[in-house]
Amino acid sequence: MRVIKILDTTLRDGEQSAGVNLNTNEKREIAKQLVRLGVDAIEAGFPIASPGDFQAVKTIAEEVKGATIVGFARATKGDIDAVYEAIKHAEQARIHLFIATSPIHMKYKLRKSPEEVVEIAVEMVKYAKKYFQEIQFSAEDAGRSDLEFLARITKEVIDAGAKIINIPDTVGYMMPREYGYMFKYLKEKVPNSHKALFSAHCHDDLGLAVANTLAAIENGVDQVEGTINGIGERAGNAALEEVAVALYTRKDYYQATTNMNLEQIARSSKLISKLTGMIVPGNKAIVGANAFAHESGIHQDGVLKERTTYEIIRPELVGYSSNKLVLGKHSGRHAFKERLMALGYALSDEQINIAFQKFKELTMKKKEIFDDDLLMIIDEQQFKQNAFELEYFHISGDNSISTAMLRIKLPNGESKEEAAHGEGLVDSVYNTIDRISGIHLKLKDYQIKSEGYGRDAVGSVHVKVEYNGELYNGRGMSTNVIEASAKAYIDALNRIYVKHGLTHQELKKQEISS
Repeated sequence: MRVIKILDTTLRDGEQSAGVNLNTNEKREIAKQLVRLGVDAIEAGFPIASPGDFQAVKTIAEEVKGATIVGFARATKGDIDAVYEAIKHAEQARIHLFIATSPIHMKYKLRKSPEEVVEIAVEMVKYAKKYFQEIQFSAEDAGRSDLEFLARITKEVIDAGAKIINIPDTVGYMMPREYGYMFKYLKEKVPNSHKALFSAHCHDDLGLAVANTLAAIENGVDQVEGTINGIGERAGNAALEEVAVALYTRKDYYQATTNMNLEQIARSSKLISKLTGMIVPGNKAIVGANAFAHESGIHQDGVLKERTTYEIIRPELVGYSSNKLVLGKHSGRHAFKERLMALGYALSDEQINIAFQKFKELTMKKKEIFDDDLLMIIDEQQFKQNAFELEYFHISGDNSISTAMLRIKLPNGESKEEAAHGEGLVDSVYNTIDRISGIHLKLKDYQIKSEGYGRDAVGSVHVKVEYNGELYNGRGMSTNVIEASAKAYIDALNRIYVKHGLTHQELKKQEISS
């Protein structure tokens, strides 16, 4: 049975989803979880894109072990140099070079002739060889490229030193039979194709990313690329959890498998959904809330008699099980630490002390403590950005006209207290935060959901705000949904503050000038 390699691009292509802005700590935690999931390669980011991207990729390369760390680069020397500086200390490093090969991209975007594109590709692969043993070459918009030209450039870059050839359906244009045939054609027509591995990278613009990826596997592809939850540019990428579970469930058909630890799928999905603010639809395959739910009486009757009547996948396979109560207000530090270790967290004594104190505070608000609650505590501590911080809030009024009073710690360490009115509880809170910060954010999206079970479940709020034409997400969690809403808005404010690296006064000036 063939083993298909998995390249996860959640931290690169996934983060290119509109409104997603992950900080370095969040990216590092996702990368560690991807190692637990068992992916073979992690595309950590696009180092040349920004100083923040460079630092995040560098941190992951230095600290995350157990998977190949991949840096993304255009076919330019500056991009290649940046990738080298970012990932040179990785346990195993790979550069992923790309250049467009479709007529429309070469003519209108690159303004280069096919001959010039081949020349640049070959030159840059050779240049990258001085830094990297493992070079992956990507023919951007391969799906709309001329097959003969694609075969020609593939041969040339393999001769130049490329070890992996990625043939992406960049705009999600292809049908499964067409996409599968591309790999068959290249393997047959490119004389040195046996010297390289072939990789598939599909987008979901027509809802065919997973189908196309599976078609590529049927036609001999060696590696597939995608993201957890299928997030990514526009309609997203192939959802890796769907691909992996499809291969497992239909191994009789595909005769192929992956190295992924399927039991880590649920946790990976939840973590990435939480940190990106992109909520998984209830009907999403494998990881949606309804993926293993049975409403119909006929279905319920069948499942009760024999699960396989309507369940082709066991929930336990992908990490779903009953969320049992494991801790409460009488639990001690040792039990708390053991449970965190079971959840995959290895924290320092100082981090455990802080988290344990937060745990004890939470037990005063709710009687039953679930794993999701523990994850919330750890997330808040690990990803906290100490710029603006909520210290106190009080609201009065109703859902029509209300007043909020908040005290917020500012980046300079001082605390400021203000009050403001609003059309509803949340609106009054956000108006107050704007007044304290002096920065007006445009709220573009607001979502709330329950984390855990029962009347005292933790409320998780995700917001999307606009600042200077850019979208930023924020999240907040609390047993009080108004507090969670305030934390989410402040989190988005902190992301703006951290990304721009500005002082509080500079942010205010920038907002006024815009």
